[in-house]
Amino acid sequence: QVRLVESGGGLVQAGGSLRLSCAASGRTVSGYAMGWFRQAPGKERESVAAINWSGSMTYYADSVKGRFTISRDNAKNKVYLQVNSQKPGDTAVYSCAARVLPMASMFYYDYVYWGQGTQVTVSS
Repeated sequence: QVRLVESGGGLVQAGGSLRLSCAASGRTVSGYAMGWFRQAPGKERESVAAINWSGSMTYYADSVKGRFTISRDNAKNKVYLQVNSQKPGDTAVYSCAARVLPMASMFYYDYVYWGQGTQVTVSS
């Protein structure tokens, strides 16, 4: 069983930056692809970014490409999401997820383990 805990969310002004962290426990996720997803009130869950087991392959939603960066530190069993140049439309609960396969996916149904999420609020 894998437990995922996100941190680093908060209130930020438009144009600001945050670094979200996802700490895994219970077992190593070094062989698993990881993803970040977000959900705003009244909206469907949206895929944000995904990374393969080694970190050599990353994928991004068009809406965040060039502004967000996903990375991982397998030695620390952590995944990160650097969010820059934030917009009010980025306001959402951001959750990380683990896929029990090494290849990354941008589809939420490919992920087995989920964290509770961290709130990111961007003010204009």
